[in-house]
Amino acid sequence: MIDLTGKVAIVTGGGRGLGEAIARKLSSLGAHTVISDLNKEAIEQVVENINSSGGEASGFVSDVANEEEAARLINETAERHGKVDILVNNAGINRDAMLHKMSLEQWRQVLDVNITGVFNTMQPASIQMRKQEQGAIINISSASWMGNVGQANYAAAKAGVVGLTKTASKELGRKGVTVNAICPGFIETDMTRAVPEKVWDMMVGKISMGRAGQPEDVANCIAFLASDQANYITGEVINVGGGMVL
Repeated sequence: MIDLTGKVAIVTGGGRGLGEAIARKLSSLGAHTVISDLNKEAIEQVVENINSSGGEASGFVSDVANEEEAARLINETAERHGKVDILVNNAGINRDAMLHKMSLEQWRQVLDVNITGVFNTMQPASIQMRKQEQGAIINISSASWMGNVGQANYAAAKAGVVGLTKTASKELGRKGVTVNAICPGFIETDMTRAVPEKVWDMMVGKISMGRAGQPEDVANCIAFLASDQANYITGEVINVGGGMVL
């Protein structure tokens, strides 16, 4: 049984979709979960839902692509709660285009959020967790990190997350801090449900288990990595994709 009672968790991009499922899961296991997002209304709704169902959550409006806002998220959480036990870097965007049509703005937007945003929260979190001599950082990469048509920017950023994860795990291991990455496959969210039916069928056809994943499938893996049961697992890149073959 995973028990996160007494732990303080931060989930970026926690206002909807995968991030919301992660926040709900961590809270259901006893963690006080700080939900960070750009959308204040979405944050308030998720916080209300968690608290009304017996969990503990609070919100924090923050743009992880902004260095100062990301640092404030980590540092003010530590000040309010005395520590930061768990950081889940889930915030991300996509601006898909074929390489020959991709604008520099599309490239920069995705890298600013999907890799620089991860660095912006990990750096102050690493300082806090080194002081504590314990903590768990889980970064959301993607199966696309190995390359995907129309996603040069997204794939580059998610590959960067893998490299950053492995480097941080080597630097923080002796301080009792674990750093791992999750690579979700084709997960059913509002974004994926918006794709044409033909694309949906094609993607599901690549999955050994014959179905799209659910946000809870990813959240369950994160809950384990955030727990004390996983305190000897670090530097790993774990695919949660039902056996999807790219």
